[in-house]
Amino acid sequence: MMSNMPTDGVVPTYTLAEGCPVADPTTAQRVGNSPVKGLILLQDTQLIETLAHFSRERIPERTVHASAVGAWGEFEVTHDISHLTSAKFLNGIGKKSKVLLRVSTVGPERGHAETVRDVRGWGMKIFTEEGNQDFVFNDIPVFFIRDPIKFPSVNRSHKRHPATNLPDSTMFWDFHNNNQEGIHALMILFSNRGTPASIRHINSYSGHTYKLTAQNGFVYAKIHMKTDQGIKNLSEDEANRLAGENPFYHTADLYNAIERGDYPSWIMYLQVMTPEQAENYRWNIFDMTKVWPHSDFPLQPVGKLTLNRNPTNYFADIEQAAFSPSTIVPGIAPTADPMLQARMFAYPDAARYRLGVNYQQLPCNAPISEVYTPYQRDGASRHNSNYGGDPNYVGSSLRPVNFKGQVGANGFSPGGHEEWVGSVAGYSSEVTDEDFVQAREMWKVLGKSNEQDDFVHNVARHLKSALPQVQLETINMFKKVDPVLGSSIKKALSS
Repeated sequence: MMSNMPTDGVVPTYTLAEGCPVADPTTAQRVGNSPVKGLILLQDTQLIETLAHFSRERIPERTVHASAVGAWGEFEVTHDISHLTSAKFLNGIGKKSKVLLRVSTVGPERGHAETVRDVRGWGMKIFTEEGNQDFVFNDIPVFFIRDPIKFPSVNRSHKRHPATNLPDSTMFWDFHNNNQEGIHALMILFSNRGTPASIRHINSYSGHTYKLTAQNGFVYAKIHMKTDQGIKNLSEDEANRLAGENPFYHTADLYNAIERGDYPSWIMYLQVMTPEQAENYRWNIFDMTKVWPHSDFPLQPVGKLTLNRNPTNYFADIEQAAFSPSTIVPGIAPTADPMLQARMFAYPDAARYRLGVNYQQLPCNAPISEVYTPYQRDGASRHNSNYGGDPNYVGSSLRPVNFKGQVGANGFSPGGHEEWVGSVAGYSSEVTDEDFVQAREMWKVLGKSNEQDDFVHNVARHLKSALPQVQLETINMFKKVDPVLGSSIKKALSS
C-alpha cells in the first residue's frame, strides 16, 4: 500500500488527487446563483479531475481470459523433491510461499455469465526468494491446438462473429472441423467438466511440458493441481439457469467460502519423464493436445495450495495482475514445446499493452525478492527510484554489479538436451489417427461415468444452429472417435 494512504482506524480527510482538501465533493463552481442554471468554470479542479478520471478508469480488457475471480493464498511444500529441482520454494518440507490466483473463463468478455461452457484459465503467481514463479494453466489437461500460429484463430472462432457480433456455432465448429487435432479437448469441453459447479471444484493442469533442473541433471515434467473439494459440475440446464439468475455465481461462491473460513485447497502433483523416456515415447512430449497416461507416469505429490484471503480491492489485486509462462525461477525451465515458447512472448506482451511497460512494479505483481534491473529504465508510470544515477548501459566499470547463477550465461542451456529437438525449419503439424486415440479413451471414460448421453446432448445443442454442411463435417469428425458417437449426435440433431 502507498505510504500516503490513510492508516486503518483513522478517519480520512477528503482531498483531490494532488492532496488539496476539499470541503464538499458534490459542488461545482459556476457563474450565476440559480440552482439549475449557470456557466461551469474550467477553474473547478474538482469537477474537471472527477470527470476526466472517470473517462479513463477502465484499462484495456484482456483479449482472452477477461472475466475472472481471484484470491490470495499460500503454497506449502509437503514432499521432498530436492532430487528433481533446485527451486528454493519447492525445497524444504513445510516451506510456505505467498500466492495470488486468478481463474477465468477464456472467450467471454468482462461481465459475462460465469457458468457458461468454456475452458477455465488458471493464473497462479508464487512469490519466492528467487523471484516470482508464474504458472499459467487450464482446467483441462490438453488444448485445442499445438501450432501457436493458430492461437488467434481458435480464440476468434470461440468469440463473436465479425458481422453479427453474436457467438456463432458455425464459426466454432468450422474451425474445429478443419483443425481436428483438438478433438481430445473438445471431448472434455462438451462433457460436464465444461460447466464446473464452482472454481473450488476444478483441477488445473500445466498442459505444457516443463524442465525441472537440479545439480545432477534434469527431468521433463507436467504439473497438476487437484482439488481437495472434489470435482463437481453443472448440467447444461443448471449452468444456463444460473447464467440468467446469478451470472456471477462463481465469484460469489469463492468469495463467500473464503469469508466464512472455508478455505479451498489443491494438491500439486508432478508427472516426471527422463530424457531417455522422452526420446522413445509414443507421443511427442511437446504436443499440448496429448496427455501422459498416469499408468505410464504416475502422479507424485509436491505440496498444497490454500486460498485464505479475498482481494482488498478487485481492480488493484486481480484486474491489474499479470501472469506469464516466461516468469520462471531457477530450477524450472522451458522446453521446446512450441505453444509454451509462443506464450512466453505473448503473455508479457499483452501485459505491457494493458498495464504499461512497468507493470511488474504494481503491488500485485511486484516480487518480494530484491530486484535490480538498471538496463530497463524510464517508461510510463515508473514507481521506484529508477536506479538514480546508476549506469543504464552494460559493461560499466563505474558501478560494481554482482552477477550470479547460470540463467542467461554464455553457452548455458537449462538442463540441456536441446540437440534432440532438431534444426530450425518451417513447420505445421498434420492430423493423424493418433490424434483420436486419447479422445476414444475419453469417450470410454464418459461411458463408465454414465455421461455419454450428456455429452451428445451438449454437442447437439451447441451444433444445432450451425450450417447443415458444418453439422455434417462435425458428425464425421466425431465418427472418427467412435461411429456410435457420430450417429448419436446426428440423431440428436434431427430430434
